[in-house]
Amino acid sequence: MGPDFDDFDHASHVRAAVDLAREAAARGDEPFGSVLVRDDAVVMRESNRINTADDFRRHPELHLAHRACREYDPGERAEMVMYTSTEPCPMCAGGMVRAGFGRVVYSVSGEEVATFTGREPTVRSAAILDGVTEVVGPVLNGEGRAVHREFDW
Repeated sequence: MGPDFDDFDHASHVRAAVDLAREAAARGDEPFGSVLVRDDAVVMRESNRINTADDFRRHPELHLAHRACREYDPGERAEMVMYTSTEPCPMCAGGMVRAGFGRVVYSVSGEEVATFTGREPTVRSAAILDGVTEVVGPVLNGEGRAVHREFDW
């Protein structure tokens, strides 16, 4: 029997992801951040680096999924939760299918981000991760939304 994800400190982990999103924006990247948690402890953290690394793939969720697949076996990844400042985009959710995390918890939905960016909403991550990873959110929505409000979309 795996861990009870409901016992994890969701607020603390989402807040860490939102802080990483704020750091990304401050350095010139888009405001997205994520932490990967196992046994209620952060094992990896990442923020968006699409501009500073000049690499459109450097979304935090995709990069963490890539790293986790290299460093952990499938059973270990199934015991992990990815906490992210914003619901994963379709590219990131696709990468997370391979990673097979136990749960994803986000602060701001993809639909909400679309209102900030002026873009059309994308396919929801829950549809892509259906049957693989449970998707939960929003958590600390006001804190996550503040980062997007402050960013110059």
